[in-house]
Amino acid sequence: MDSLFDEQAERAQAHAAPLAVRMRPRSLDEFVGQEAAVGPGTLLRRSIELDDLSPFILYGPPGTGKTSLARIIAGATKAHFSEVSAVTSGVADIRAAIEGARRRLGETGQRTILFVDEIHRFSKSQQDALLHAVEDNLVVLVGATTENPFFEVNAPLISRSRVIELTPLTDDDVREIVRRALIDERGYGGSLELDSDAVEALVTLAGGDARVALATLEFAAAGATVAAAAGSQVRIDRAAIAAAVPTRAISYDKNGDIHYDVVSAFIKSMRGSDPDAAVYWLARMAHGGEDPKFIARRILIFASEDIGNADPRALLVAHAAVKAAEFVGWPECRINLAQAAVYMALAPKSNAAIIAIDRALAEVREGPARAVPNHLRDGHYPGAKRLGRGEGYVYPHGHPEEAADQRYLPEGLERGAFWQPGSAGWEAARAAEDGEGVDEG
Repeated sequence: MDSLFDEQAERAQAHAAPLAVRMRPRSLDEFVGQEAAVGPGTLLRRSIELDDLSPFILYGPPGTGKTSLARIIAGATKAHFSEVSAVTSGVADIRAAIEGARRRLGETGQRTILFVDEIHRFSKSQQDALLHAVEDNLVVLVGATTENPFFEVNAPLISRSRVIELTPLTDDDVREIVRRALIDERGYGGSLELDSDAVEALVTLAGGDARVALATLEFAAAGATVAAAAGSQVRIDRAAIAAAVPTRAISYDKNGDIHYDVVSAFIKSMRGSDPDAAVYWLARMAHGGEDPKFIARRILIFASEDIGNADPRALLVAHAAVKAAEFVGWPECRINLAQAAVYMALAPKSNAAIIAIDRALAEVREGPARAVPNHLRDGHYPGAKRLGRGEGYVYPHGHPEEAADQRYLPEGLERGAFWQPGSAGWEAARAAEDGEGVDEG
């Protein structure tokens, strides 16, 4: 009778579970998307089908199938499947799992697959405890993380594991997952119908996250309980989807990997002179709740690093954006930041400033010690003249065009050693007037 009660309790628990849990794929054939990672013929798929797994880490944003793949492995393998969560487990839990794996291997020869969810949250000591077990083949590690494992997981553990990246689901993938939820008995079994524009709204809101898509569908269905109680088919339109989750779910962690990817795209779009792309990535940061001062600081750096003296006004515009971010804040300063980002994208580009300072720093660090030319030394203190300090210096303001032809670099260095003008804007025009060469690189 206990087994009957257990079975009934399990069925009741499954029925009460969220739609996203109920609709988890039970096999590789039911798994939707991620063809590059687990499609037919891939190494991971063959390893699962042959029950011959080696350590690997699944890396990707939420809702892309990491936990679902782990559940599929649990159902397909003859090995013992253990699971720990880095959020709730400590070193003692890891050691207990490893000891259990050691005992099973010694007594029955059965392997152990250890699934570690949120592996990036493990401390160094916890990861070190795992390392020896992986090295000794006591466990086959299957890790899952939303953060770049090359930044968040110990290098020795990474070197012994394959990293498999899962990408956001395509719109077609999300449509297929929603379709299955509507017709599958684990979902709505045909009792729920979505208008075509409601499906598209759901796909847009999901942002490539299957969990968000199914949760939104479940919220929308819950709002139509009166029609369901009457026994008629529930029909959901676009308005019901929008009411369920009014804001699109777009992955953006201000301290995580996606944050750096979006910031990188923002900077590269300005560098590539694409104002539309710059404003788009700015909007992604704004939508994700990024600190406006952080965005403004990146624009300020960009103004010197990528524009420099091709347009000296860019630095003034960027500095004004910094002050606006400090003084105005969200949401109004989005306008100031957008103006600055568009200006940076449209401005002529030059990286001459950063190249010059980095070349000069390399010379200072690696070159010989070079004396300050005597005529450039300070000659204003008492006794300087007796030492010959500053002797021979020509004051530029007493000459035509406020310039004097004299050496300013130390011996052994010549003009052009560090700074080469770019090929655009004020810098190029000014250099042409002086007869300086233009470095296209």
